[in-house]
Amino acid sequence: MRQYTVAVAGASGYAGSEMIRLLAAHPAFQVCTVTGHGSAGRLLGEFSPNLPESLASLQIQDTKPEILAGHDLVVLALPHGASGPLAEQLDPQSLMVDLGADHRLENPEDWQDYYGGPFSSPWTYGMPELLNPGGGRQRQLLGQTRRIAGPGCNVTAVTLAFQPALAAGLVQTNDLVADLAVGYSGAGRSSGRMDLLAAQAINSAHPYSVGGTHRHIPEILQNLRKAAAADPNLGGLGKQPISLGLTPILVPMSRGILAVVSAKLSERGRSMGMADIRAVWEEIYAQEQFVDLLPEGRLPSTADVYGSNRAQVQVAVDQRADRLYAFAAIDNLTRGTAGQALQAVNLALGLPEETGLTTIGVAP
Repeated sequence: MRQYTVAVAGASGYAGSEMIRLLAAHPAFQVCTVTGHGSAGRLLGEFSPNLPESLASLQIQDTKPEILAGHDLVVLALPHGASGPLAEQLDPQSLMVDLGADHRLENPEDWQDYYGGPFSSPWTYGMPELLNPGGGRQRQLLGQTRRIAGPGCNVTAVTLAFQPALAAGLVQTNDLVADLAVGYSGAGRSSGRMDLLAAQAINSAHPYSVGGTHRHIPEILQNLRKAAAADPNLGGLGKQPISLGLTPILVPMSRGILAVVSAKLSERGRSMGMADIRAVWEEIYAQEQFVDLLPEGRLPSTADVYGSNRAQVQVAVDQRADRLYAFAAIDNLTRGTAGQALQAVNLALGLPEETGLTTIGVAP
């Protein structure tokens, strides 16, 4: 198998560190260069002592174009607003994946509303299982790109849970509600906030970015609109407006997301029995090796996907409330960030999609 050289910018953060962990076990990649900002000059092992000595002994260099140049793959694990200007200075022929937000959104107005600052052109979206308008899935586009935008972790959980409902026209689109229990690593390593200290987090659940302010909202809506127009044969909702109420809640675990997404049933949804509704999820995810529809009655758990690239999903109907509920559990750093990005990179290089990834979680 051909060997590809890799540079990781933002290597001392959680996302960068997780990407390096996965790349270390991949037969085609060699991490040669790691960069950072405040961590420059220190050894990678100070931040990621879980890595083997060959990687832990790498010195973190400044994040500069000339340092990242000359690699087959460049991973950008940087805060929003930093990847866009840097990417413009790098070799257009190198394969690049952005784990941050800069290249995810297609609408400049969404970027201004939720992030602000200069808008960067969207890259090929890195969720292989995403349903696309008119049929097909995102993996078909990933096999033809040199620029990949890694999805947000909360976005991944909500999309994988609920895109079948919209693709099949099972729900009304004016009242989607998503509540997410999120591990603290989702807030990043260097936030410096008092409420993220262990003493504050243990034995506490804490909502954040409420009232429609969470920056993943426009990205989720962007995905769900595509799913709604995915396949006329499924009975999708086309271009009807979609509204979403999103409430993330930090809970005392280091990594993981459990998403609970619901909406009022449509006339079509009310006309279908539970077996037919489950059959929609079964059909959409039947060939997806990293998405598991659990047996009826069994609900997803973050503990079961810890450290894996697998998403567990489930669907249920509350007839009294006239609502459809869908659930997803993922590891926010693996399936929600680095693992999903590696999936997309494999596709871009023509490698088997599963190379270097596992569906087996860590237990207990």
